[in-house]
Amino acid sequence: MENLSVIKFIRNLYQTNSNIPLHAPIFYEKEKSYVAEVIDSTFVSSVGRYVDEFERRIEAFTGAEKAIATVNGTAALHTALYLAGVADGDLVLTQALTFVATCNAIRYLGADPIFIDISMDSLGMCPVALEEYLEQNAYTNDKGCFHKLNDRAIKAILPMHTFGHPVDLDSLVATCNKWGLTLIEDAAESLGSFYKGIHTGLHGDFSAISFNGNKIITTGGGGILLCNRVAMQERAKHITTTAKVAHSYEYYHDELAFNYRMPNLNAALGCAQIDSLQKIIADKREIASCYEAFFENSNLNFVSEPKYAKSNYWLNAVIFPNKVARDVFLNETNQNGIFTRPVWRLMNELPMFSQSLKGPLNNSEYIQDRLVNLPSSSRNLQKDTE
Repeated sequence: MENLSVIKFIRNLYQTNSNIPLHAPIFYEKEKSYVAEVIDSTFVSSVGRYVDEFERRIEAFTGAEKAIATVNGTAALHTALYLAGVADGDLVLTQALTFVATCNAIRYLGADPIFIDISMDSLGMCPVALEEYLEQNAYTNDKGCFHKLNDRAIKAILPMHTFGHPVDLDSLVATCNKWGLTLIEDAAESLGSFYKGIHTGLHGDFSAISFNGNKIITTGGGGILLCNRVAMQERAKHITTTAKVAHSYEYYHDELAFNYRMPNLNAALGCAQIDSLQKIIADKREIASCYEAFFENSNLNFVSEPKYAKSNYWLNAVIFPNKVARDVFLNETNQNGIFTRPVWRLMNELPMFSQSLKGPLNNSEYIQDRLVNLPSSSRNLQKDTE
């Protein structure tokens, strides 16, 4: 397929001759109104009605029992790992093909990642590769799961729903049950994605969603911790708010904790954005359908949602035959104002994780050399949701 024909198609899809970003937010008048209200109230930090309201709105949309708003998705992920008992010297199984925040959060606790290959169906953690790694490298006893090489505790499995496509959660849950591991979902990119009719983030004990400016809806900067372990729900909120014990005027904090509460200003933006969420998802799925139809008879493979899932198609992607063709496409599209991007560098190739344990990464390496993300912004539909 000629690269110029792809450029022409994308310009027609977004009906513009201007630069087309990879993923830009969409704002309506309601966002301005809610944010102005917060500014007028002076409650712009972590105290204010919109923080609680945003949490309730996320609970209602996802079906989660408890949502705790945080300053960003990394903070939510860090808190999830902390609540799961991940500590200094522990190991966490995750995927090499992920955004760096996934592994940073593990390292914040003094733990180390073990990199597992991805599935070509979801581009997320492969259950078969995971099970094979554990069978070959792990053992269990009455104290937990441990690595044969160094007897370090393996505490959790941390898959990411890459580009919004859900991983095979049933298989990962079964592996967690078999080996006594905690499942934590990195759902940063998958708000509005469903696995067998259930929203992502609800299968693990904990999960993290991101509301960065490039996500499907945004709070500017922000995240959500979904806590599905009932006994931990109140503590989850407690430790993200500096472990301050409630009192009308005293300042008393009863444990080491984090100052991770989302500001009211950000939450107000989120409350306005979530009103448009269903409309945004519908438009993004329509955009994905257009891409899929366009590339159907080409030598490029469009990344479609797994058969068991309904994806939000946060970022659309195509897979090229080889790295040379990928790089030519990246250069030509970006030179023409179409802001395509390659996938992230594999985590085991970054200096801070180069010594981490890993299994075979054949699929991850294949995708790293060939995948390109295409412009995926929701189009401005010109109608407010009020």
